[in-house]
Amino acid sequence: MFVGALTLDLLLGDVRSLKQKRAVVRPIVAEVRKHFPGVAVAETGDNDLHRRAEIGVAVVSGTADNCARVLEQCERLVAGRPEIELLSARRRLFNDED
Repeated sequence: MFVGALTLDLLLGDVRSLKQKRAVVRPIVAEVRKHFPGVAVAETGDNDLHRRAEIGVAVVSGTADNCARVLEQCERLVAGRPEIELLSARRRLFNDED
């Protein structure tokens, strides 16, 4: 069994309040859930910053290749959003022997 984790650091566009931030982040999280129903996704950090967001994605699979492929597709999906800039993406892979 393999567990893949992806942490995305996002810079949001013209956002001036936490309410506006949520209006940008929620649809991104919902889109990832819609396209990849087998992954867990949530806003995981930078909760009090207006223009920054951290989104975490996790997937469990029987193979390391499948974990890596799903995380890469999730990253591309989020990076393709025009209202945000992807500052960094960190992928980690764990197996049952770790």
